[in-house]
Amino acid sequence: MNYRMLWRLLSIILLIEAGLLTLPLIVAAIYSEPLLPFLLTIGILIVCALPGLIRKPADSRIYSREGFLCSAGAWILMSLFGALPFVFDGAIPNYIDAFFETVSGFTTTGASILTEIESLHRGILFWRSFTHMIGGMGVLVFMLAIIPSSDGRAMNLLRAEVPGPQKGKLVPKIRQTALILYGIYLALAAIEVVALRLTGLPLYDCFINAFGTAGTGGFSVLNHSIAGYNNPAAEWVMAVFLLLFGVNFNIYFYLLARRFTEIKKNEELRVYLLIILVSCTIVTVNTIESFATVGDAIRGSVFNVLSVMSTAGFSTVDYNLWPTLSKTVLVMLMMIGGCAGSTAGGLKVSRVIILIKNAVNEIRHVLKPNSVRAIRLDGEPLGEETCRGAANYFSLYFLIACASTVLIAVFDHFDLETNLTAMLACLNNIGPGFGKVGPTGNYSGYTIFSKIVLSLDMLFGRLEIIPMILFFSPASWKKT
Repeated sequence: MNYRMLWRLLSIILLIEAGLLTLPLIVAAIYSEPLLPFLLTIGILIVCALPGLIRKPADSRIYSREGFLCSAGAWILMSLFGALPFVFDGAIPNYIDAFFETVSGFTTTGASILTEIESLHRGILFWRSFTHMIGGMGVLVFMLAIIPSSDGRAMNLLRAEVPGPQKGKLVPKIRQTALILYGIYLALAAIEVVALRLTGLPLYDCFINAFGTAGTGGFSVLNHSIAGYNNPAAEWVMAVFLLLFGVNFNIYFYLLARRFTEIKKNEELRVYLLIILVSCTIVTVNTIESFATVGDAIRGSVFNVLSVMSTAGFSTVDYNLWPTLSKTVLVMLMMIGGCAGSTAGGLKVSRVIILIKNAVNEIRHVLKPNSVRAIRLDGEPLGEETCRGAANYFSLYFLIACASTVLIAVFDHFDLETNLTAMLACLNNIGPGFGKVGPTGNYSGYTIFSKIVLSLDMLFGRLEIIPMILFFSPASWKKT
């Protein structure tokens, strides 16, 4: 166990967070708001980071274990320190509430304890939504993009953070892969800012909503979320980008590299688009009587289906009031989520495909014990490790879901719909659920204990379980 190198990497992460806090600091200065909450936090981060940076470790090697521990540690530390501006500003005086809000931001969940948003300082709201942008592509991916490192060390860090059942490089060098991913990410976000500005939204709001869309997080600056704008053009723009950010970013690289064959054979993309098409059709037909016109029904259904499947959690209507069929479809989409290698949460479409194919293969094996059939994805046979990993992930996902639901039910006596969907919304990084945590509700009614449980669920969901389990396992911290 290379403790010194792990400490150094975490110190770099804290220094990066201090640098990122200068952006909301500038926003606060522009609007003549208090600067002290950000200055204090930046100072604390620098003081805590310096000891780990002063002395360079003799051994800079990072193996899988250190990669997973660094990933979990980075997200936890960034959330712990990232909560401080909310407390210092007085926007969220209770530290656990501030921690919940910050974890929700970094994990791009969008679950909130705030009951009133529009009265808060713009600098604080900028930081709240900017955490989506930081967490969307990943903290360690950002570090790899800006800091040179050996490919062996970088791969173990990348593998610990990038979502999906398979990890890989777009180009031979890991740093180049990270730069490409962030370049695509920032370019799409910038295009969305321009498109939203053309619909008439204020520039500040354009950035906030682009952060929430790009990171598929869902924090807004309005109490009524996107519905508060009453701007159909902006809704359509955001719907398109919610669709785009739920796609594996490898697809955009293939598009730029003119590798159209890779796109054509991508099975996950086809299934992702098919699920969206079918879901939008069902929900539109099922909810058409809830809207004034057919056009409103199509727009409302498409936007909210894409918002849930991309795990952004924006809302334009109170889908708590929708018929049971539509609500059931949304719950299914919550669990599926977007594509692997995107900023979306959930199980991921590719993992669902593998689980279904694996189940079908097992049934065939029972019928024909001597037959051997490989599971394929994109026409290529999958290794046993990938298939086993998908099955193990789902088992752990189910166990954590059950344990979390029971734990919050012990301390909070909300109805089953509220507790169950709150857990699913946090574990799958959605944000709003149903019942008291629906689009018009929030998580402020939960006890401190339940907020901690749900915060851990968000981290488990964003980091895909294993890094968090290893981080809290005493065996992971042994020297050998």
